[in-house]
Amino acid sequence: MTSRRILPSAFLATLTIAALAGCGGGSVDHSDHSGHSAGSSASPTGAADVVTDPTCPAVVSLESVPERVVTMDAGAAAFLIELGLGDTVVGTAAPDFKTDFSGDIRAQLDAVPVLDDGQGSAEAVIASDPDLVTGISQYEFGGFDGTASVDQLESAGSAALSACGAVQDVPMDNIDETYRYISALSDAFDVTERGEELIDRIRTQVSDATAASRDADVPVLSLSSVPDAGAGINTNGGSSLANGIITLAGGTNIARDQLQDFASLSAEAVTEANPAVIVVVSGFADSSDEDLKAAIIASPLLAETDAVKNENVVVVPQRILLSPSLLNADAVQIIADAVANAS
Repeated sequence: MTSRRILPSAFLATLTIAALAGCGGGSVDHSDHSGHSAGSSASPTGAADVVTDPTCPAVVSLESVPERVVTMDAGAAAFLIELGLGDTVVGTAAPDFKTDFSGDIRAQLDAVPVLDDGQGSAEAVIASDPDLVTGISQYEFGGFDGTASVDQLESAGSAALSACGAVQDVPMDNIDETYRYISALSDAFDVTERGEELIDRIRTQVSDATAASRDADVPVLSLSSVPDAGAGINTNGGSSLANGIITLAGGTNIARDQLQDFASLSAEAVTEANPAVIVVVSGFADSSDEDLKAAIIASPLLAETDAVKNENVVVVPQRILLSPSLLNADAVQIIADAVANAS
């Protein structure tokens, strides 16, 4: 392995706390939903300071540019390829995240060695001798069974970098988590300008997708499974990236007031909200996208919604809706078109 020195996580934590102390007061929840106190970091996208879970490795500091990188999912590998850093990727886990890509970038993703078809075992990742391990979710760093924690990686001589969501007491209305991740990656490789260009390109794609003004409040319901009358209707809450994408698309997530990634609604609440758009979140069910969509449309609990009556039901892969992705703007476009149909 190339000799390098990772700055101790305790030192980085001290910098994070200092940044938090320098922030002005505001209506921000300084604890996340799992009980961790939150840290703060200046947004590399130029937005106001954001508060993130300090256990999430949102930034990394190395004495030299990483030469060997393991990605915990193919989505992270796609970011690196788009930044012109694909030759540093020595392996990936979760290769299914390449499913939604095509063309040259898909060919490059197909060429990345697969270390683990699942979530990336600690043994396989560490054995690859990486300078940097990166992924689109902090749960890939010790949160999923068998994955290596940040401390384990640091002990093995590897740095960790993850996309990290903001901790806040209002619904998510953006995809800044994606932009922050791009900035953190490009900074780590000393290609900041490339990161800024990529962010600008995605922002433009989002803007183009939502160019038509929409004054109407269009209620949207996202579902990854057929609703069960006896168990509540599971959907995406207001803290999720999905909520940000729905908001950017001009819609209103009917579960936006539940400030968590996943939420549960009663059948009565869904009936009262009367969603005009239903987003079928694919990638979780064993059935095909078409079969899942058909089953959701056929649900008696949704039969009286405007979305079903008007056949305004669209499919969006969870890989581009729930996590930072190069293709987040595609998710915005799909939902924006459905919102426009309902307006």
